[in-house]
Amino acid sequence: VLLVESGGGLVQPGGSLRLSCAASGTIFSIYTMGWYRQAPGKQRELVATITSGDSTNYVDSVKGRFTITRDNAKNTVYLQMNSLEPEDTAVYYCNRVRKPSWDWGQGTQVTVSS
Repeated sequence: VLLVESGGGLVQPGGSLRLSCAASGTIFSIYTMGWYRQAPGKQRELVATITSGDSTNYVDSVKGRFTITRDNAKNTVYLQMNSLEPEDTAVYYCNRVRKPSWDWGQGTQVTVSS
């Protein structure tokens, strides 16, 4: 499975970004997908999940600010990030939630700074 994340960048506090993750080489639609992030010096954490039936869940720190969606026809999962905070600075990755994980993509860097 190949995962390709995109959409990151430098944004000011309070700004927005939309991340995309395209998956190939798998039957994407059957899996619960997640967005993960890893900040410098910290472990990778799962911040949002979406099931095959479009049920979503979020870590408390992003609830009300981030929205995860998926387009199974495009084998793509998205993360809309609003009201970004400096603490959201990290490399963002997508993967299935079920273990073992697929091979990780390169991620996309999100930097929130004034």
